[in-house]
Amino acid sequence: MAVRNIIKMGNPVLAACAAPIDSSTISELVGLLPDMVETMRAAGGVGLAAPQIGRSLRAIIFEVPEARATNAPGDEPRDLQALINPEIEPLDEATELGWEGCLSIPGLRGEVPRFMRIRYRGLDGEGNRIEREASGFHARVVQHEVDHLDGILYPERMLDMRRLGFVDEMLTSAIPAPIDDPEPTDDT
Repeated sequence: MAVRNIIKMGNPVLAACAAPIDSSTISELVGLLPDMVETMRAAGGVGLAAPQIGRSLRAIIFEVPEARATNAPGDEPRDLQALINPEIEPLDEATELGWEGCLSIPGLRGEVPRFMRIRYRGLDGEGNRIEREASGFHARVVQHEVDHLDGILYPERMLDMRRLGFVDEMLTSAIPAPIDDPEPTDDT
């Protein structure tokens, strides 16, 4: 296991659609997933996608810390989860705005709309098929990470670029922003 460099916005890997994991790439997961976990933890994130460490493969990891879970159905604390070749299905059209950060865009936060309730499916780190419904922070972090697999960074989802800023400025300025935790909220 090793902490890998997290690539930043501007690197073309982050703008590309990641390749599905198949029989020709499955062996990479043996070393990739543990490195992703170690890298995410070293950076203080709660999610990481393989493209963020330079591997254009459809693999993400995430967790839902107790402090971020609302304990509503589908948004309970969740231990570390690997998700291979994930698919997301919105359960309805309802969206909500929430503040997000990203390890590939350090120091910034933005207000991003996300579906409130989703179903996701894929394979876990052992190759078992999983399917879950998620809401709240759980749904937000999964959508954020899967966006990385599709070459999308959270500013591209924002409705109002005036709601993007540097965390340290937002915390010290008189501009009201619901930022109470300087750590990134989703990713990353």
